[in-house]
Amino acid sequence: MENLILAGTPKTPTVELNSSNGTLLLKGRSIPENSIEFYKPILAWIEQYGANANAQTTLQIQLEYFNTSSSKCLLDVFKRLETISGNVVIEWYYENDDEDMLEAGEDYEAIIRVPFKKIGVDQF
Repeated sequence: MENLILAGTPKTPTVELNSSNGTLLLKGRSIPENSIEFYKPILAWIEQYGANANAQTTLQIQLEYFNTSSSKCLLDVFKRLETISGNVVIEWYYENDDEDMLEAGEDYEAIIRVPFKKIGVDQF
């Protein structure tokens, strides 16, 4: 299976989905004009990956900001991860002084049946 790599822009996150090591990364800002269209290939990739997933899958979310439409798409990503067998973990990175981003991770954690590891950083 091929990896999915998308370069980040001022409105879209960097995407690095690596099937060989089971590491998935979303990093940057997620405020695309059309969130559903932007996240469609990501969701398709995760679905395909789930058919032959690694024993360990880690999704690293390193978003400094995301808009409301992206929040729904992130929830869809997390729900797809719930269907993957093996050990799946979501690493939710947030800046130490960004309580809103920490709370967003906590809100997702309350909804999703995938373990969250919240990681505070000084800055992205």
